[in-house]
Amino acid sequence: MRIGIDVMGGDHAPIEIVRGAIAAFSEISSNVRLVLFGDEDKIKEICLENAFDPSRFEIVPTTEVIEMHDHPAKAFQSKTNSSIVVGFNHLAQGKIDSFASVGNTGAMLAGAIMVIKPVEGISRPSISTHLPKLDGTDGLLLDVGINADVKPENLLQYAILGSVYSQEVYKVENPKVALLNIGSEPGKGNLLAREAYKLMASSNKINFVGNVEGSDLFRPDVADVTVTDGFTGNVVLKHTESFYRVAQKRGINDEFINRFNFELYGGTAVLGVNKNIIIGHGVSKATAIKNMIHHSIRVVEANLSSKISERLIQR
Repeated sequence: MRIGIDVMGGDHAPIEIVRGAIAAFSEISSNVRLVLFGDEDKIKEICLENAFDPSRFEIVPTTEVIEMHDHPAKAFQSKTNSSIVVGFNHLAQGKIDSFASVGNTGAMLAGAIMVIKPVEGISRPSISTHLPKLDGTDGLLLDVGINADVKPENLLQYAILGSVYSQEVYKVENPKVALLNIGSEPGKGNLLAREAYKLMASSNKINFVGNVEGSDLFRPDVADVTVTDGFTGNVVLKHTESFYRVAQKRGINDEFINRFNFELYGGTAVLGVNKNIIIGHGVSKATAIKNMIHHSIRVVEANLSSKISERLIQR
């Protein structure tokens, strides 16, 4: 297994990215090879500063960086020797099994759609976030930012993507799928929610349990996967992240609240594309990068794209 990592993306690149890869190296199986994309000299320098032999990594030299302020699509096309573009080319050619970055999210999504392309039958890929449950388990919320405006059929596709992800990565048998709404009754919500409810209720590809409200998100007995549009999902995501930061500033050390720390999870997979792509938070430091690598390995082992294709053709 070969796990690709963009070393040049993010607010703390390349130092924290390389440190995270070093931390992960001692915890992963010997059959996993870490492939680092970026400035070779800097990568080797950081390794040596941390008493680590850089030859334990495979380094793919690149000379350009897609910065956070760059226009995603234009930068992807113009900076052809950037760590993100070269990484995607390796992924498309099968030279690596997954590619992860905490850099320009727009460029990562551009690569996912233009280079890797969606799974046949998926019109819009999605990204998710974990939802800690009060019993210690993890749920899933999607979409959390790719598509602000969607159609009912997109929400049904998200439900399928989230169900496969929950089953294969979180190991939840027959995940319960719900639609985020302003009430639990079938007729609640705007036109999008009401039409999506009809599609999801009639689908045999998911275990649909109906609507859930915002107050239900952290309950373990309601749903394993919660589906919404990217606008609403992103609002929920940012709210939960701020909730954790407020607790930290107030010195609150609570087992449940601490599980909202994004560093514990490292990143999230782009769901519904033909290869394994992981996107992380731009402010990630070494701990988050280490956990992003572990998550990448689990996603590769889950063989998500094939499982999604199987679910889509299920009758």
